[in-house]
Amino acid sequence: MAILSRTLERLFFLAAAGSALLTAALFLLLVHLALPLFEQGGLLALLRSPWDPGAGLYGIYPMVVGSLSIAFLALLIGFPLSLGGAFFITTFAPLPLRRPLLNLVRLLTGIPTVVYSFAALFLLVPFMREHLTGGAGLNILSAALMLALLIAPTMIIFFVDAIRRVPSSYTQAAAALGGSPAQRLVYIALPLAWPGILNGLLLALGRAMGDTMISLMIAGNAVAAPESVTDGARTLTAHIALVIAADVSSLEFQSIFACGILLYLFTAILVLTLRLLGRLPERHTG
Repeated sequence: MAILSRTLERLFFLAAAGSALLTAALFLLLVHLALPLFEQGGLLALLRSPWDPGAGLYGIYPMVVGSLSIAFLALLIGFPLSLGGAFFITTFAPLPLRRPLLNLVRLLTGIPTVVYSFAALFLLVPFMREHLTGGAGLNILSAALMLALLIAPTMIIFFVDAIRRVPSSYTQAAAALGGSPAQRLVYIALPLAWPGILNGLLLALGRAMGDTMISLMIAGNAVAAPESVTDGARTLTAHIALVIAADVSSLEFQSIFACGILLYLFTAILVLTLRLLGRLPERHTG
């Protein structure tokens, strides 16, 4: 048994080390492929420059602005709705309905994003065009609304889990003192559940930044930096999908690797933040 245990431990270590090496190798490959573009002025120049291949400008500033605008607006719209859904499932819904509702939310996380995109094209976009934003209806607001619907199930699941992890003795003590369900939720559960809620927010933000189909089909794919939520925008992921068929030796094609580096760094920052947050409860209880 001891030999088997040591063998498994070494295999798991090799698997973890191999995954780390592959991740580092992928980043180095992206940097190598983007080097010709960096030689035009470096990464900061790419982040500040507009996108105009006809004038020899291959900056990804409009895509960065588009990605951040759509992702954070989707988070702003989806967070209160998701928090309310989690409150209803954990506190206010009748007991027989709580598990079916949570199972339904889990089912929504498995729906492909292309389904959301087609539904938005036939339902949301015409409504936005005729009643709210005008134009073609393909803009930041339309994409953010659909992205909010996409990331809401992920947030609800994390929020429900965080609220349920609060020790029942705390809420029972508040109930014994006459606290209503809403008071127990606001004054007891939420202050203790905030690390899990923040984890759900960060993961939802990562999913919103990394989504391709919704931003590709609904955001309008305008290569100019947007000035309002009714403008079209192109995200980093949509840019990668749209430029993939270009000449592989051109600077236009190599710009997709700069987009990949930014997405890689953004994901790495999110993962490190989640790791740090995961240690907070241990330090607090220690």
